[in-house]
Amino acid sequence: MPGGTPPARAASPAFASGDGPEGGRGVVLLDVRWSVAAGGADHAAYLRGHLPGAVYVSMDGDLAGHGSPQDGRHPLPTPADFAETVQRWGVDDGDTVVVYDDCGGTSAARAWWLLRHAGIRSCLVLDGGLAAWREAGLALQAGEVIPAPGSACASWGRMPVVDADGAEAIAEAGLLLDARAPERYRGETEPLDPAAGHIPRAVNLPTTGNLDDDGRLLPQEDLAERFAAVTAGVDEDAPVAVYCGSGVTAAHQVMAMAAAGLHGVALFPGSWSAWCNDPHRPVATGPEPAGSVPDGSAVGSLAPRSR
Repeated sequence: MPGGTPPARAASPAFASGDGPEGGRGVVLLDVRWSVAAGGADHAAYLRGHLPGAVYVSMDGDLAGHGSPQDGRHPLPTPADFAETVQRWGVDDGDTVVVYDDCGGTSAARAWWLLRHAGIRSCLVLDGGLAAWREAGLALQAGEVIPAPGSACASWGRMPVVDADGAEAIAEAGLLLDARAPERYRGETEPLDPAAGHIPRAVNLPTTGNLDDDGRLLPQEDLAERFAAVTAGVDEDAPVAVYCGSGVTAAHQVMAMAAAGLHGVALFPGSWSAWCNDPHRPVATGPEPAGSVPDGSAVGSLAPRSR
């Protein structure tokens, strides 16, 4: 790891998305401090202090591409761009990548998901993030870390992905989860996107419910119980997908479901910001579908939009 030593398993916070780095591997630390509530990236805070050797990751510059409004606020980067980014982070083949943030892993999970999507199999989220590191009394490093370029060969397409049509089909035939706050789901407020509401027949399950009061991932058994409540009545082989506002916190839902033993959950990267920018897509408002699972009839209002 550039500029420091790998975190000792016994002294460090636990890993939310796995059992810790494998012995003998190089470790690359990535700092993904970003949140909507904080107004976006916080590079200045990174410069003031970060985990030793951690490389700063820009949500908008590294973990998202650029497209039309119908692609959403954080569309996926191109495979070529992300492959270059992974090497710029100093990742070599066989390295373990540990990502963290200061918001319960909800931003770091986007990096985790993209790295897994790009074929970087050994990727972990530091449970509790920066706060847990500080609580453990571990040292911070100030200033920018610029590693030597790595040689990792990133591939693409390793994680399930759906577009707007796929999300609509899954809402009809499987389970589509909306990971946003309940008031945004119900359409009572929308601080970021041009329309308020949710995808018809989606079920609300906020990402924040994956965390305890200290911002750590709930124990596996608690996560399993949480997800069992929304998957009850859904066929075992039915497709499941998750969306949020722009495909960031939904990645945390995918990670938490994997931690609970539910694999193969698809991400809708464009999420609500892509859906609601298409005037031909219907929007539902109000409470979630009766029974907390899709049953073909939403309790709230549902109508196509024109604008």
